[in-house]
Amino acid sequence: MKTGKKQALLAVALIGLISGSGIAGERSIIVQSTTSTANSGLYDHLLPQFKQDTGITVHVVAVGTGQAIKNAKNCDGDVLLVHARSAEEKFVAEGYGLSRHDVMYNDYIFVGSPADPAGIAGGGSATIALKKIAASRSRFASRGDNSGTHKKEMALWKQTGIDPTAHSGAWYLETGSGMGATLNAAVGSNAYGITDRATWISFANKSDFDILVEGDAALFNQYGIIMVNPARCRQVERESAQAFIDWILSSKGQAGIAAYQLTGQQLFFPNAKP
Repeated sequence: MKTGKKQALLAVALIGLISGSGIAGERSIIVQSTTSTANSGLYDHLLPQFKQDTGITVHVVAVGTGQAIKNAKNCDGDVLLVHARSAEEKFVAEGYGLSRHDVMYNDYIFVGSPADPAGIAGGGSATIALKKIAASRSRFASRGDNSGTHKKEMALWKQTGIDPTAHSGAWYLETGSGMGATLNAAVGSNAYGITDRATWISFANKSDFDILVEGDAALFNQYGIIMVNPARCRQVERESAQAFIDWILSSKGQAGIAAYQLTGQQLFFPNAKP
């Protein structure tokens, strides 16, 4: 069974467990979210504050953005918090969600070993880096899972005019896994990779890998939040979901995002509009 399908089945099982074991009278919601927000520890930092302020428990299902959107379309959640703006806007336009709001941002980076066979270190252009990787047939580890990171990667490849999937299994390595597993694959095979900065900062198995390309405006990584449409999914806890969205977008929620750091580095930068 492919890893992506396993993740989807695990997510569904978790949702069933949550919905079937709630405490009578407890207010709770399910947030379908991308892995970077959960694996970075951001929710561990924010959710106790939200619970203290509102009494609402938040259960996070952390999967790739594509799977999170699919789960939300299946009414398996109350709120969607992911990072693929065009897919989020389509989700709303098709009636699956209510209005979308910017929450925070960080950026994507290219990482790789000091050997740097494609010679991309120090470059400021994502597309030039990808062209060099393809031209040198240097190994590149892709999530290949329709996550927000994978969507960004494929959008960058499209700008180069190169279809890397034509070389899948050769120099282009599709893991079908989450960001941590894909970074492990990159380190294990001395391959390049693209990751969000928050995951990289929290990643424990860097070995001698380092950031090689950063700073390109095309690597901007915006996160958005959407309530699942109660008219389409009647089980949505509208009041509690709205309370969570309002809190995340409030000055207190935004300050909590800004305050979260690892190794002295800020992982996410709040930019909700008043």
